[in-house]
Amino acid sequence: MTFALETAEHPEKLRRVAIEPISRVEGHGKVTLLLDENNRVHQARFHIVEFRGFEKFIQGRPYWEVPVMVQRLCGICPVSHHLAASKAMDMIVGATLTPAAEKLRRLMHFGQILQSHALHFFHLASPDLLFGFDSDVATRNIVGVIAAYPEIAKKGVLLRKYGQEIIRMTAGKRVHGTGAIPGGVNKNLSRAERDTLLAEIDQMIAWSRDAVELIKKVYTERPDFHSGFGFYRSSFMSLVRADGAMDLYHGGLRARDEHGQTIFDHVDYGHYWDYVHEEVRPWSYMKFPFIRSRGREEGWYRVGPLARVNNCDFIPTPLAEEERKTFTEFGGGSATQATLAYHWTRMIEMLHAAEGIQELLLDDDLSGTDLVAKGERQLRGVGVIEAPRGTLIHHYRINEDEQIVRANLIVSTTHNNHAMNEAVRQVALQYLDGKELTEGLLNHIEVAIRAFDPCLSCATHALGKMPLEVELLDAEGVQIDRRLRNSGEACGV
Repeated sequence: MTFALETAEHPEKLRRVAIEPISRVEGHGKVTLLLDENNRVHQARFHIVEFRGFEKFIQGRPYWEVPVMVQRLCGICPVSHHLAASKAMDMIVGATLTPAAEKLRRLMHFGQILQSHALHFFHLASPDLLFGFDSDVATRNIVGVIAAYPEIAKKGVLLRKYGQEIIRMTAGKRVHGTGAIPGGVNKNLSRAERDTLLAEIDQMIAWSRDAVELIKKVYTERPDFHSGFGFYRSSFMSLVRADGAMDLYHGGLRARDEHGQTIFDHVDYGHYWDYVHEEVRPWSYMKFPFIRSRGREEGWYRVGPLARVNNCDFIPTPLAEEERKTFTEFGGGSATQATLAYHWTRMIEMLHAAEGIQELLLDDDLSGTDLVAKGERQLRGVGVIEAPRGTLIHHYRINEDEQIVRANLIVSTTHNNHAMNEAVRQVALQYLDGKELTEGLLNHIEVAIRAFDPCLSCATHALGKMPLEVELLDAEGVQIDRRLRNSGEACGV
């Protein structure tokens, strides 16, 4: 599991190729390749080039503002940050949620999982899967999908719309809502709202099943998807319920190594720092977490749908559980480590979310009025949730004046940073090494990155002194001068 190609000897003698920006992802990033005169790959890196200082500028704000503020990190997965921060604030106010409040939050979260997974699979990933990685770039996009596969595109749009409606009804609006507050929620669901959602849920479940069948067909008919493309073995980390079931809202942390052996299990995420450490590298604004007990070289891991499906003992909804078994058994388990298997497991989770929504909508607690709890005030709070892209950690400290004094966010894409770089390296060596580069070949690298559904704007925060690179180009784009300020220093929180 050692991360190779970390540095290149005599990089000044090598040709630099940049894929910038990475397309069909949320946020801004690029890939750089260092090639010799024979196009042999000497280095491949995935860089995050935007900076977001949320961990710093929320300092001094009252703690109750945080769940609304931090979700501005993202317009695609704001609910995840909203709920993770709210869970941390529950700890600060000493609250144990009422049944109504927890179920309303779980419904909100299922809506987020449904809409985010639908958006990624149908809008961002399906062009590669349906047309081919090196197909005509003019049609390898969502417009091309709409033209060639209108029914598939329609299902993607309406699945996402349904998830957004759940978010609107539970959080107050579709993007950047205010439904979750420290100690609970600020609104319930009326009987009429529940009936409106129930009227369409059977269709959403059916379309989710169709999506699983679609990716299953695409995946199983391409042997390179599960035995070649960007394949490598790694550890996985996720939350699991007390009985080992998949739980996207709450649970204990479980990590398993590349052989399926347990590293730690059911640990209290309130002390995540005893198990996970963050490393800073000077060439990226994104940190590199690793499991402490395994060290920085061997301790990196993956999170997200592939990790959750691999790590859980079962999925607590029947249709998704049957699909999990099919996935796990496919090819004698050959899919469980494959980069592109993220797409298959993502659709299994979307089906689980649809089933979970149906179960919750039949629960009268959603219309309950006991929505807020409180207890003994604490000065520290940690909230962890399984966001669409993987494990999301929010950690805050407050002072006696109830102001935030420290914050640390480890988002899903940050957990996957090392794994994404490894996927980029593997694909570069498999498909680009020694070959004349084409747009289609370079897109193979983007396909590997898109499998993780990275949210790059979520993943970049304050690290202290940042590296700064300035290039001066003439009118023809030729570099005239270059200055680099490099620093590996960081300020921990």
